[in-house]
Amino acid sequence: MNEQIMANMQKMDQFISPYGTKNSAAIRLNNEEKDMRTSFFRDIDRIIYSLSYTRYLDKTQVFSNIENDHISRRMTHVQMVSKIARTIGRALNLNEDLIEAIALGHDLGHVPFGHPGEAVLNRLSLEYTGRYFNHNVHSVRILKDIENHGQGENITLQVLDGILCHNGEFVSNEYYPKEKTKDEFLKEYELCYTDASAIKTLHPMTLEGCVVRISDIVGYIGRDIEDAIRVGIITSDEIPSDIANVLGRTNREIINTIILDIISNSLNKPYLKMSDDVYQAIKDLKAFNYKHIYDKANTKLTLDSYEKMYRTLFTYYLKDLKEKENQSEIYQLFLGDMDDNYLINTSDEQKVIDFIAGMTDDYFKMMYHKYQDAS
Repeated sequence: MNEQIMANMQKMDQFISPYGTKNSAAIRLNNEEKDMRTSFFRDIDRIIYSLSYTRYLDKTQVFSNIENDHISRRMTHVQMVSKIARTIGRALNLNEDLIEAIALGHDLGHVPFGHPGEAVLNRLSLEYTGRYFNHNVHSVRILKDIENHGQGENITLQVLDGILCHNGEFVSNEYYPKEKTKDEFLKEYELCYTDASAIKTLHPMTLEGCVVRISDIVGYIGRDIEDAIRVGIITSDEIPSDIANVLGRTNREIINTIILDIISNSLNKPYLKMSDDVYQAIKDLKAFNYKHIYDKANTKLTLDSYEKMYRTLFTYYLKDLKEKENQSEIYQLFLGDMDDNYLINTSDEQKVIDFIAGMTDDYFKMMYHKYQDAS
């Protein structure tokens, strides 16, 4: 490879903040031959070309039962998070490639019908495997053990860690990175399957991972309000004035306020920080969103229907595996081209979880109606 080309691709390392992550520090779970791309740039390519990334297009965000082309979907959300995070990262002179890879991959593990669907799949996972299901953990599993025919994509440790630790449900005034080794990361990852409290204690190993974590909140907190207004659940006037006076009332104002606040309070620091008033306003706005949006997005009847649909499909596909019904979709569309290592070392119950978790909302509904009509 021409030395000038390699130098051009690697030159970012000369300018990254001393608190940022240099490309030369990238760690992969498995050694592999390098090419002209930096490791994190290469991870971006692997993520956007993955089958799971393609399925973002038909995975819903908050509103799963409303037909409206202007309502956010997972693809919209991850692109917003990526843009917000790269804006903060550029201003703080961090590694934008690492930020983009984490941001684009952070929600790959989301299941049909968003968080309500995740809650049902978690119950099924506990019931059948004794292990917890969380979308951030499953995002790592997808890239580590499911994509590329069950061989995984060999994504860097820093990206996998940022994805694992991205959970925007847990807002903080300050975000400190936590150094960790490959073994420590894998231990944290495995602990999330057996300890319900583990995901609440996760901290990213890089400042870039911290940027994506706060950007996940910024990416949804205002947009969810816009979506709720668009479908008639709330009006902008309902946002309490003490919150609006700090953050604004529109998604544009909210994003701009929080980004500028993070940048001004975090410049030349080894951590991210928000001002006290912005931090409190974000906490109050999250509480407002839960009460007025998330708790109203689905009726009890709808949630009960999700439970029934998940259990129906889980039961049918598990039966297909036990009885070796090789014409079933789980064989034809999922297991048929999987690596022997995945097939041998994965339980039937986990195979069903992996298959269902990867479905888009529409495909999930179509399969449910197929099996419902056949019963």
